Amino acid sequence: MPLATGTKLDGYELLGLLGAGGMGEVYRARDSALRREVAIKVLPAFVSRDPDRLRRFEQEAQAAAALNHPNILAIHRFGEFDGAPYLVAELLEGSTLRQLLQRGPLPVRKAIDYGIQIARGLAAAHDHGIVHRDLKPENLFVIKDGHVKILDFGLAKLMHRQPEADATAATVTHETDPGMVMGTAGYMSPEQVRGGAVDHRTDIFALGAILYELLSGKRAFQRGTSAETMTAILNDDPPTISQTGANIPPALQRVVNRCLEKNPEQRFHSASDLAFALDALSDSGASPAVGTQAPARRSPKRAVVWSITIIAVVCVVAAAYFTTNRNGGPPLRIAEYTQLTHNGHAGYARGTDGSRIYLQSSVKLSMQQVSVSGGEIEPVSSITLPEPELLDVSPDGSTFLVKSYEKGYSPSMPLYAVQVVGGSHRYLADAADAAWSPDGKLVAYSTANGDIDIINSDGTGARKLASVGGAALDPSWSPDGRTIRFFRDRDYSLWEITSNGANLHPLLAGWHPSDQKCCGNWSPDGKVFAFSSRADRAGTSQIYALDERRRLFRPPANEPIQLTSGPIRWSAPIFSKDRKKIFATGFTLAGELVRLDPKSNQFQPFLGGISADSVAFSKDGQFIAYVSYPDDILWRANRDGSDRVPLTSPPMLPNTPKWSPDGSQILFTDDEGRHACIVPSRGGSPQRALPEGNGLESDPGWSPDGHKIIFATGLPRSSESSIRIFDLASHQIATLPGSDGKFSPHWSPDGQYIVADSLDATTMYIFDIQTQHWATLYTGITGWATWSTDSRFIYFLRYGDDRAILRIPITGGEGKVVVALKDSPFTGTNNEWFGLDPTDAPLLMRDVSTSDVYSLTLEEK
Repeated sequence: MPLATGTKLDGYELLGLLGAGGMGEVYRARDSALRREVAIKVLPAFVSRDPDRLRRFEQEAQAAAALNHPNILAIHRFGEFDGAPYLVAELLEGSTLRQLLQRGPLPVRKAIDYGIQIARGLAAAHDHGIVHRDLKPENLFVIKDGHVKILDFGLAKLMHRQPEADATAATVTHETDPGMVMGTAGYMSPEQVRGGAVDHRTDIFALGAILYELLSGKRAFQRGTSAETMTAILNDDPPTISQTGANIPPALQRVVNRCLEKNPEQRFHSASDLAFALDALSDSGASPAVGTQAPARRSPKRAVVWSITIIAVVCVVAAAYFTTNRNGGPPLRIAEYTQLTHNGHAGYARGTDGSRIYLQSSVKLSMQQVSVSGGEIEPVSSITLPEPELLDVSPDGSTFLVKSYEKGYSPSMPLYAVQVVGGSHRYLADAADAAWSPDGKLVAYSTANGDIDIINSDGTGARKLASVGGAALDPSWSPDGRTIRFFRDRDYSLWEITSNGANLHPLLAGWHPSDQKCCGNWSPDGKVFAFSSRADRAGTSQIYALDERRRLFRPPANEPIQLTSGPIRWSAPIFSKDRKKIFATGFTLAGELVRLDPKSNQFQPFLGGISADSVAFSKDGQFIAYVSYPDDILWRANRDGSDRVPLTSPPMLPNTPKWSPDGSQILFTDDEGRHACIVPSRGGSPQRALPEGNGLESDPGWSPDGHKIIFATGLPRSSESSIRIFDLASHQIATLPGSDGKFSPHWSPDGQYIVADSLDATTMYIFDIQTQHWATLYTGITGWATWSTDSRFIYFLRYGDDRAILRIPITGGEGKVVVALKDSPFTGTNNEWFGLDPTDAPLLMRDVSTSDVYSLTLEEK
């Protein structure tokens, strides 16, 4: 119930209820000591008992009281009355911006004026380490003299103060739990929507949305529900203000657009910079603008003063321009996304001849093409090589570089130069990857032993450039032919070397060192290098650009600019011939868990078709563990999928969970560090399962009695590996006899056998624990060996054109096809996972992802 008029609150007499304000009730009151009227915000007693609301109310008082600025509501006092906290603030008379907007959009000059004032108030708050986080028209009050006041710091976040303003200032972690979404949907920044860390640039985004609404009379992001609105904030750009019917100067539109950038790095660096930009657009350069006045005639002396002022302003603008663009000039941005294909199954964009974009199929080994203006995807029918993989298109568009899987998979495969017209081909070398030089006379290619070599386009004159310490994938030449950049798979990083073999070094070594940087290409003029990068396996691959232009006041960039954001995973970007567009394939990942129905011999959705990878059943069959895809979280649930409990959280990247025989623990691999980990199945903190010093710990599993853990060292196709067994009682590790060069061990349920693959996945072996001998079980490219529940059979995948799930008895012999998979594309964190349910019915995750080619218009801001 509201307090009665006339109630005394520590020297303040309540004169009447003004209404609700945020979490409390707001009263008009009189300060008897200073003889002035004030506003009092009171938190009701029943609400004050909620610790979170009380903390936020106190936070509002502390945040606002720390500020003294004409564009921020002044707080006079904080106290408590009958157990109810209250704060005393200046009394405002006027209207909120929301009330003003009910009449329609504001005149341009007034909108700019209000924007300048709000930006200046935010700048003062940010200078004190305070971020508002809930800026919206309801929290902005215009008093009768035209001044704007920022209200309600109830969601304010206090940052640790730095010696200088710093966009990366750490936040006080207790203020808001990580991952909690706080704010108002239509004005939240993308990082707020994701529940991520926020800083002062969140307020700049909100102010951009407010400016958009002031100028157009429409909200920048408004959909039918809050969830749809938040999705729009993450993925969509609002219509240009001019499309709403408003007549807005282009320069002002650019200011609003910059505020609304998805990537915080591309917004204004500070609220002060935003205020400066708006001030430069105002009629007089002064704020607030209250009333109008005829311009006075200037005397010669005033003209000189004005000239000096203009020169000074130009110098300041130039200095600010140089300072804010010290990383390579005006930032680059994607101005428009155009979807070129619409079948949902486009391959990876690999090159262009100017009129066609050539693709490598993402479903099977084949080549495709589509017009640069969009349309139907067509096959490249001239290629006669078996199992072709397109690597590059020559600069003149006449010749492909194609790797052929004619002899199956190996680290290096036959590389051919193939004529686009006619399909005639010439063998060049065995290679892992390759790229044309800008004049088409040379080819740079990587080898199985970690070298990067060069060969003439006619197949002569092969010569080694350097050993790079890993596979040099996706090489790209600079347009001047002097530099080659490539992705090194050993550390998921970009490297570069001169074309004569000198100066081998990592590119961007200090930039987000843990990120996986991959697959880049230069623009035809050599001024921009675009590449894809993601933070971890679970993250989305986004496109970044390294601005390497050299102009006056524009040194080349030393940090990339993020061009894309959102849930789409982007393939390696390639440039159009005129440099104005970037072509890339965008992937939206999703899977559907399916089970082979024994009656129909068809795969049917299982557990409602959830997107679950690496599904594992407890020994009693009552519970499951799985990794959700593509967000990579380990879950435990009842067998029917109910009562889900998350067992891990990012940045941990779980892989291939295994239940302990007693059902109390789940063993898995943390893919980020390739370490075996254990987590209680009821929930808790994951712990390392094995002692330090094993190197990479791959494919860990339990012995049937639960007393030991078996695992492999090394990685598939690495130079060495062995299988080891860790005794949980003695903490001793022993190497399985004769296991050198073997990988991916799996213990049979009866404890009598261990099955393992060769490092190149071309041979399956079985180890008899009683005789301590290995025997060859199957020869062929295989994966995902899984034991039947009775230990009599091993199920596995057979790769190739006749891909299938096979079953083979432990005594050897011919593998029997359980189900052919030729027309059953499947996916997952591990690309192609399959497992068995307790009845030995195969499970897999059917791919329901989509992929299409996009044209991204590159713009210099």
